[in-house]
Amino acid sequence: MTTLFVNCLTVIDGSLLDPDRGLIGQSWMLDVELEGSLDWQGMVIDFGTVKKQIKQCVDEEFDHRLLIPDAYSGCRVEDRGENSAVYFQLASGATIEYRGPADACARIDTELLDEAALTDAIRRRLAPTLPDNVHRLGLQLRTEKIRGASYQYSHGLRHHGGNCQRIAHGHRSRIQIFRDGRRSPELESDWALRWKDIYIGVRADLKKSFAGDCTRYCQFGYSAPQGSFELILPERSCYLIDTDSTVENLARHICRTLKLEHPASAFRVVAFEGVAKGAISESED
Repeated sequence: MTTLFVNCLTVIDGSLLDPDRGLIGQSWMLDVELEGSLDWQGMVIDFGTVKKQIKQCVDEEFDHRLLIPDAYSGCRVEDRGENSAVYFQLASGATIEYRGPADACARIDTELLDEAALTDAIRRRLAPTLPDNVHRLGLQLRTEKIRGASYQYSHGLRHHGGNCQRIAHGHRSRIQIFRDGRRSPELESDWALRWKDIYIGVRADLKKSFAGDCTRYCQFGYSAPQGSFELILPERSCYLIDTDSTVENLARHICRTLKLEHPASAFRVVAFEGVAKGAISESED
């Protein structure tokens, strides 16, 4: 047998629901191995087919989605035609609610959503699509090795023409902050703490704040080309900004906030959005 491999075939940027941590932004790189006999071309499978068929399937069905542990006892999903309503109870007793297009979610048959559960779901989805000469499909989800500070955030971009408009998708991201030309691990760690497991919401999308079950909540909502979206989650997990939460605006927000907090210093902020992409913002004199 021969094995074909493609490392980092794609990156899944999604948000998952966790009983302890709440809504978690995550970025997974996907490595693929295909073991089998050679076809008439002398290939296990053509690289073009891997990129077109396998990558496209993963991107369409798992990327930029709210990943739901469907077998968790505190989770309830109601199908409403092309829309879904998701009710998720946290270990603290607080709840997270989602209402919007069903295809902005991926329901995973597991009690706890981790790399193993998601890998199994992807394997079960891909296996029937492979040609008969492929006898083994190997998948590995892995996170980027980050030395230094990072944060995991979720958000939605209501004005985006693609899947970023989905109200609950997210990223695991590095951050680099330079103060007066020198790298500042202290400031990086501070922002990693500020944005730990955070939902970055746009103030204009905040419909209301309210109290319930001894918890204060934020309710976000907007209409976008894919449909109407609504998300309710504990206020303590939210961070409000005045602009769309693009990575360009996030880098600028951090930079401007640092300048307000330390007016005598100059700053350069390198904010990542998931793996190997992001934006840079520099303070003005």
